[in-house]
Amino acid sequence: MRVLIVSDAWWPQVNGVVVTLVHTVAGLERLGHDVHLVTPEGFRTLPAPSYPEIALALKPGREVARRIEDFDPDAVHLATEGPLGIAARRHCLRSGRPFTTAWHTQFPEYLHARWRIPLGVSYAWLRRFHAPSQAVLCGTPAVRDHLADRGFSRVEVWCKGVDAGLFRPAAREPRAGERPIFLYVGRLAVEKGVEEFCGLDLPGTKWIVGDGPSRGALEREHPRIRFFGMLRGEALAHAYQQADVFVFPSRTDTFGLVLLEAMACGTPVAAHPVRGPLDVVTDRDAGVLDEDLAAAALAALKLDRDRVRRFAERFPWQAATRQFVAHLNPRPRQRVLLPVLDND
Repeated sequence: MRVLIVSDAWWPQVNGVVVTLVHTVAGLERLGHDVHLVTPEGFRTLPAPSYPEIALALKPGREVARRIEDFDPDAVHLATEGPLGIAARRHCLRSGRPFTTAWHTQFPEYLHARWRIPLGVSYAWLRRFHAPSQAVLCGTPAVRDHLADRGFSRVEVWCKGVDAGLFRPAAREPRAGERPIFLYVGRLAVEKGVEEFCGLDLPGTKWIVGDGPSRGALEREHPRIRFFGMLRGEALAHAYQQADVFVFPSRTDTFGLVLLEAMACGTPVAAHPVRGPLDVVTDRDAGVLDEDLAAAALAALKLDRDRVRRFAERFPWQAATRQFVAHLNPRPRQRVLLPVLDND
């Protein structure tokens, strides 16, 4: 099958959307599918307000349409609701191509946290964007139910996975004077709840991996916290491996791939009992969910790291990719019927 994926989020961004797409493309190719990506690469772009690492394509309509027609896909998937996703949606509707979409991010909650845009306004626009989709793919049953309550139709669950080869348990260093180490990994922005993590009354040391608009203020206000900036690959895995507990303060994530990455390294999770953690951390041997995040973090210290790792192994990317394929709605190819010749 020829699969075209359109995404406004791509390298050099490091976020859940990009990680998901990278593994999905690799999985599709392993299954024998022909995959083509339309990303900001090759377009004139502008940095997104307050998210300068996000490149927004300028007037991409004609080029997006050309790329779709040149590739002539069997299935089209729109991963994001940005300029490229909007342009691809418009062309698919005009040309009669079915497509699927994804709900990776709680944009209404993010926009409300940053600029106080009413939730109803954002949800109305997004409901309209996703309405023609053959299937709106989201990360968890809780998010599916939430979208259904908001008036979205044809919402399906597309679970995510973890690279259990990269994110794996390893020898843990003594780090005298630092333990227990409580770790946060993710974007440093108001909607992620990082300030709550920074303010928790916990023993030991807090580590923060990631970058974002709140980093400068957080570093000034919390000089005892270790800030590592953006880490990738083995360096990121090492941070997870050395931490005693991974603390996830966000109340706005749809899934939280970092939860799986931490657990795959054997590091238990402490989080609020909200969408995302409720559907990912479904075993009390893997993490603790509590409105009191400090209490959750202290309780998670007692969990067995081998059991945490075994729980994360339930989320292979191969299974997630097959689930993605099952939700695609490929366009039937027109068959050319040749006349039957009489041999007599």
